[in-house]
Amino acid sequence: MRLLITGGATGLGQALAEKWAQKHKNIQICVADINEARGAETIEMLQKLGAEAFYFHCDITRSDDVNNLASELQNRWQGIDFVFNNAGVATGGGLLDESIEQWEWVYNINMLGMVRVSQAFMPLMRSQRSGYFINIASQAGLTPIPYMGSYNAVKAAVVSFSETMKLELAPDGIDVSVVCPSFFKTNLDESMRSTNPAAHKMIDHFFAKADMTREDVAESIYQQVQQKRFLILTHKLGKRVYWLKKLLPSQRYINKMLAQTKNMKQAMEKYK
Repeated sequence: MRLLITGGATGLGQALAEKWAQKHKNIQICVADINEARGAETIEMLQKLGAEAFYFHCDITRSDDVNNLASELQNRWQGIDFVFNNAGVATGGGLLDESIEQWEWVYNINMLGMVRVSQAFMPLMRSQRSGYFINIASQAGLTPIPYMGSYNAVKAAVVSFSETMKLELAPDGIDVSVVCPSFFKTNLDESMRSTNPAAHKMIDHFFAKADMTREDVAESIYQQVQQKRFLILTHKLGKRVYWLKKLLPSQRYINKMLAQTKNMKQAMEKYK
């Protein structure tokens, strides 16, 4: 089994690498990331678990880096079984807080980075008529909350892109899943950008009070990938809110969310 995990040096990416290494013998894992020091630590951990693992420096906003990664894996492995499009960053703030530059930054990494990686590995998967893309989106892409406009929008784009991939690639024997976790204890807040300190504090609070760890989320993803579910929801509350939105009349759902928005606005005032 041959796995590529972008953003695999830390956070959920690292937990996914560890989970697959624990579950499978004779596994080969490429950790693609921009953090070489943490990448080296992750590779050491994976090798202790018996995995054949290596680090490859790759900035997914650079097409040359992504193409070099695809060439390296084709030469080294002559194929690929799983591509985890995991690398990503976080943003926060109200509509007037987020500059166009911040929107462009998060889209270039979270959306266009995924497109670059997917385009680079699709020919290889098509030639072998097998493969599996697992795209990491967010609950925010399904049931957005206020003060995270660019993050909500880019994760919704990831969900739509993943559905498009699923439909286009199925005839070639290539599978696709999209993962939509809620907040969990991870280091995503390290990369978060926001010009509004209150928004930053509020999001930090959500991360801190999360009831799932990255290991819990990785286990949930692993189990649902075995079932080849397209939409992978990892949190019980996230599942309830998702189905609430699906089943309630639109206006009734919006009214419920407006009440929540009032609470969040009060929380923002508290964090100023």
